[in-house]
Amino acid sequence: MRVSFLRGVLAAALLAAAAAARADITVGVDLATTGPAAAIGIPSKNVVLMWPPTLGGQKARYVVLDDGSDPTQAVANARKLIAEQKIDVLVGPNTAPAALAVLDAIAEGATPMVALAANATIVEPPGDGRRRWAFKMPQNDSLMAGAIVSHMAAAGVRTVGFIGFADSYGESWWKEFSPLAAKAGIKVVANERYNRTDTSVAGQALKLMAARPDAVLVAGAATPALLPQKALAERGYRGKLYQTHGIATPEFLRLGGKTVEGTLFPTGPGVVARDLPDTHPVKKVALAFAERYEARFGTGSITQFAGDAWGAWMLLDGAARRALATGARPGTPAFRAALRDALESTRGLIVPNGVLNISAADHQGFDERARVMGIVRAGRFRYE
Repeated sequence: MRVSFLRGVLAAALLAAAAAARADITVGVDLATTGPAAAIGIPSKNVVLMWPPTLGGQKARYVVLDDGSDPTQAVANARKLIAEQKIDVLVGPNTAPAALAVLDAIAEGATPMVALAANATIVEPPGDGRRRWAFKMPQNDSLMAGAIVSHMAAAGVRTVGFIGFADSYGESWWKEFSPLAAKAGIKVVANERYNRTDTSVAGQALKLMAARPDAVLVAGAATPALLPQKALAERGYRGKLYQTHGIATPEFLRLGGKTVEGTLFPTGPGVVARDLPDTHPVKKVALAFAERYEARFGTGSITQFAGDAWGAWMLLDGAARRALATGARPGTPAFRAALRDALESTRGLIVPNGVLNISAADHQGFDERARVMGIVRAGRFRYE
């Protein structure tokens, strides 16, 4: 009896160990699928629903929460996912204020984050204790601002007006764009701000018009980026209009209509994949994803944010494989640490919006291959 009992205990222990070794990788996802940033969050959620059921060959479980475009709710979601769901990694948030707000939560929970927001301060400086756990998919604003300034200089723009969100997104763009413009000999003649939830920017538009700039840059994202452009158009502004890579959604085109024709913007290769030259190093991967996404959600539905979300799965798939190879089990602090280290060792990974080379000094990892200039033409986002 005693031998049988011991054998039973041993068998149970072995089964428990095997179950632990096969534990699912749990991914928490925080997105703004309602509120002002919903046009960004919904395409990202669409892609999360397309993610394969495994990461690194291990079964994965995805838990998706909506933060309502509210940084405070994003923090609550992150803490809930870490404490209650015992997530191995957080994907999102997808707005800069929310991603910055959750830095304390991921550091306290020693849980890596792959943000879907652009602001460079989410991951810089990478040696900062909180940012050690932070990574992000979208291109840094500095990379995209450089593309805009180069285009402006080539187009003969000598003066520019700036209007951006009155939050970390707008401030980041101002800090990146203004010195680059000055270095290129382009004078910023107006600097205005507005809130994502504002319904009028008449005063700001009048000040921009009074400055008579050759071009205006709107540092906004999703549909709230339309407000200044429409206000300027209503008042007869005829200069060049530039937007950021935060506009590339079908809603921007649908709601903007003829007002946004000719809008110039930097973007990831995935948004204009079909127009890219065959020599572009990202075209094959970008086009394959664009065709897969649009087969499900319709022609012209591809967005920068969809490409970022698919890139996040690709990034985690490779990192999870390397983390699992260390012997660490999902659901443990050791696995989260191994996954963080694996994310930081990503090299030469081609995703829909660029080529990732992540390191301890760079938790974003894109270079110039991750940006192209686009233009709105005939109601579509096209390669410029």
